Amino acid sequence: MKVIELQEFGGVDNLIYCERPIPSLKSDEVLVKVKAVSINPVDVKTRSGRGMANRYKDQLPVVLGWDIAGIVEQTGSQVTRFKTGDAVFGMVNFPATGNAYAEYVEAPAGHLSLKPANISFEEAAAATLAALTAWQGLVHQAKVRPGQKVLIQAAAGGVGHFAVQIAKHLGASVTGTSSAANKDFVLQLGAEKHIDYVTQPLDAEGSDYDIVLDPLGGDNIERSFSVTKKGGIALSIVSAYADLVKEKAHSLGVNGLFYMVSTNQDDMDAIAQLLGQGVIRPHVSQVFPFSDMKAAHEAVASGKTKGKVIVTL
Repeated sequence: MKVIELQEFGGVDNLIYCERPIPSLKSDEVLVKVKAVSINPVDVKTRSGRGMANRYKDQLPVVLGWDIAGIVEQTGSQVTRFKTGDAVFGMVNFPATGNAYAEYVEAPAGHLSLKPANISFEEAAAATLAALTAWQGLVHQAKVRPGQKVLIQAAAGGVGHFAVQIAKHLGASVTGTSSAANKDFVLQLGAEKHIDYVTQPLDAEGSDYDIVLDPLGGDNIERSFSVTKKGGIALSIVSAYADLVKEKAHSLGVNGLFYMVSTNQDDMDAIAQLLGQGVIRPHVSQVFPFSDMKAAHEAVASGKTKGKVIVTL
């Protein structure tokens, strides 16, 4: 089968096309014939030597990627959740290697859910790592309640555009930040208010948010704290700033939380249910063929993508 190996960390030219045997299954695994793969910022960071690179440096060459959608080709002897021919999607093995940049992927059955019939394989692949990150942050970490004020930064991005929809579903009053070009998109997702991060300060719509979700990191973390009310929650998903989030937030009377998304069958099924009900909808901005993985990485690396970038096989 065709795979794309990362043989050493660096630029996109280090994504090398090659052949590997179709993987054999453990008893609790499913073999998926991949139809679509989602490309995340963590893919790009890891390829370049950041992200998960430290975890994988002794495993090179590795096959990157975690987000897949496809058709069940075979099931392990203990798998009763799926059958051959089922359309499935999920985040595989994160943060261990997911081996998603391949024609076939072996995945633990608990890492997958049935694809709702009302969404495409491209949309299903989009609604995995990013959607789970938003769901786990807002539901499990922040425990969003109806009527709370929630600020979603980078609201037009992969995590952000799911977070706006999920926070709205949970009954929150949502403000989203993006460029002016994406204002209408963010409002259509369900945000009640919009902040243009280029021309407006983060407190343009107030500084008393119950919950602030920041997927960006850097200097933006401290700005997040400045608009979170005392006793409120500032969420960060950028691992490089995990210690800063907790220490700086505490000194300001804010609950600073860093978390990393993790595979969870119940959460994946919850996402599938929301997709099937039309409560959340993935936005796929660009689709590339498997032969153009380098361009997909470059698109995500630009930091300017709206929604998700998908690669199809």
